[in-house]
This record gives sequence, structure tokens and C-alpha cells, in this order.
Amino acid sequence: MRWKYGVWLLAMVLQPAPQAQTRNAWPLWLSYQRHFVSPQGRVIDFSRNSMTTSEGQGYALFFSLVADDAREFERIRAWTEDNLAGGNLAENLPAWSWGQDAHGAWRVLDRNSASDADLWIAYSLLEAGRLWRHPAYTQTGKALLTRIARQEVAQAPGLGAVLMPGPAQLFSGPGRWILNESYAPLPLLMAAALADPAGPWREMAADLPVWLQQASPSGFAMNWVEWSDGRFTAIASPGPAGAGAGGVGCGSYDAIRVYLWAGMTNPKTPGARKVLSIFAPMARLLAQGQPPPEVVSPTGEILSKNSPVGFAAALAPFLQLSGESAAAAAEQQRVSAQFHRATGLLGADPHYYDQNLALFALGWRQRRFRFSADGRLQVRWEH
Repeated sequence: MRWKYGVWLLAMVLQPAPQAQTRNAWPLWLSYQRHFVSPQGRVIDFSRNSMTTSEGQGYALFFSLVADDAREFERIRAWTEDNLAGGNLAENLPAWSWGQDAHGAWRVLDRNSASDADLWIAYSLLEAGRLWRHPAYTQTGKALLTRIARQEVAQAPGLGAVLMPGPAQLFSGPGRWILNESYAPLPLLMAAALADPAGPWREMAADLPVWLQQASPSGFAMNWVEWSDGRFTAIASPGPAGAGAGGVGCGSYDAIRVYLWAGMTNPKTPGARKVLSIFAPMARLLAQGQPPPEVVSPTGEILSKNSPVGFAAALAPFLQLSGESAAAAAEQQRVSAQFHRATGLLGADPHYYDQNLALFALGWRQRRFRFSADGRLQVRWEH
């Protein structure tokens, strides 16, 4: 297997720059493809031993759709189906991690699913089916939604239907439910409700602002929270509830996406302005000229100010929609100053997560895409 991997590395170095239609060319996405996406459609996180996650595959499907790059979309979809979903995305939730094991074999490392990735994959398939008039994508997206609802959604007393981080039984125990605040973007829940009216999606969309407010009393999003005895506690560990996850949690690398999703949500979406108001303390902090915090405590104390450039990118749409245009422009400048001419990516040593946050945020800021009030994707090339 190692010689095959060596051949693949050579192919990565020699592959030509990905091509999209000129009128839809997205320089940052093209640079991302060159650096992070294999010719076969595998998204590689070099900072994690060249591992691939279902998250990365889901994001890349979305970006290739925004770029109107059907050829790359199909490569990414096919690799995901063949390697993470046992050859059938309609029947199997994708495994969340794939990479090299201790014996040097390249394979699935953890068969469990990640619900946020599953939701992005389903959404991208549904919207690709609609925008490109590709019924097979639509059918697979609907089937995937059904499996998410069946395997990754739970009913929590006082909260209603909630999206668990993965298989529901792994993240819930007697009277305890573990949630991630960034796993259910409001536009995706709205779009899921359109595609699957009988599913739990509309209820989840209506309840999301309610429980986000309870889980973020200081106005700063947390990474992981536990719902127990009618209240939320920020926890450090996302481990299974039955195993006794615990420790004081914080808001950091997961939570930054809560602000990103809030900033990209159409203001006419029910609950969108409520979510912005919940996290107004973050907007006020940055409006005062403070840098984006890397780590925030549950009480709102800034524990680390040294956030990566991806945080600045992620917060720009949130600040813009919050009415803090000067702060949004400042974060945009912070990001622009760190683009590396040789790679076309953020930073001299580009990190996977920073680039993904930037692709979402800058793509939105450049109006390459928007979400309609009911969650449908609006792309520049559609008209």
C-alpha cells in the first residue's frame, strides 16, 4: 500500500491546476484544490497525518457546487461514497475519519458518523440536484436526510428534537445529551424541511435559537455542551455521555463556526435575527478593536487572544450582518494581509481549517453564494 501512496503523492505534485469555467473561476477554491484535494477527490488535512474527514468532503462538495464545478463535485462525491460510505451514500452514513493506521494501511479509522458533515453532504447533494438538474443527487440527498433523522436525531426533554454529534446512542445517556453548537446551521435545517417535510427539521430550526441562548448565557458560543436536569453545562470532552464526559468547556475552534453560520444566514429566515442578538457580546467585543479570541470561557472571559487567521475570516460575515461594518472591514483586512502569493492560500504554511473558514466567509462576502430565507442555495452562476 505504501508504494501506491507514493505514486499518489507524485500525482499530487504533478497534477495540473483544476479548471472551472472562466466566468465562474474562484481563485481561492482553485488554490485549495491544488493544495488539499487529491486527483481522486479526497480532501487531505496535512496537519493531522494526512487524514481525511467527512467534514472536509462535505465542505468540498459545497464549494465545488458554488464554483459550478460539476466534474470536481462528482470526483469528491464518488470518493466519499466509495471510501467512507461502503459504496452507497443512500444506505450508509459516511465514516467520519479515514487515513493511515498504525500498520501503514490506508482505511477508515473510525466508522462512526459525524452529523454536521452528514448534513452538509446531504444539503450539497440536494442543491446540486436542483441547480444542475441531476435527479440522482436529489434522491441520494433525501435518502441521507432520512438516515440522519433516524440515526443522529434524538428527543431531549425540554429541547425537543436535536441533532446529536453522531450516532444518537453514543452521545446520550440516562438524562444526559451532549450537543455541539456548531453542528446544525439554520439554513441547512430550513432546506432539509423543504426536502423532507415529514422529518424533524422544521421543529429543529424553530428550537435552535432557543437552546443556543440557553447554552450560551454569556453571549459567546461554546464548543460542546451537555443538557442535563433542565440546564446546559459547557464541557471539555465530546466523549460519549454514558462514559462520563465532563470537565469545564470553552468556546474555540468548533464554536467559531456558530458565528460564521449566523453571519451567512438570510436575515429573513425565522430565528436568524434572534441568533445574531444572542451572540451580540462577540460583535461588541470586536467593535471595540479587540482581536478575535481563540478561547472564551463559559462566563465570557477571554482565555486566549491568539486566534488563527481563519477566525478573522469566519467573523466578517457575522459582523457585517450585526451592523458592525467597520469591524467587518477590519477583519477582512486582517485576512487579506495574510494571503500568500505563492500558494494563493492563507499563510505561508496553509492550514486546512483556516482555508475552509475563509472559503465560506469570503465566498459569501464576494456574493458567490447566498442562502434564501428557506435555506435554498443561491449562486452567482445560476442566472
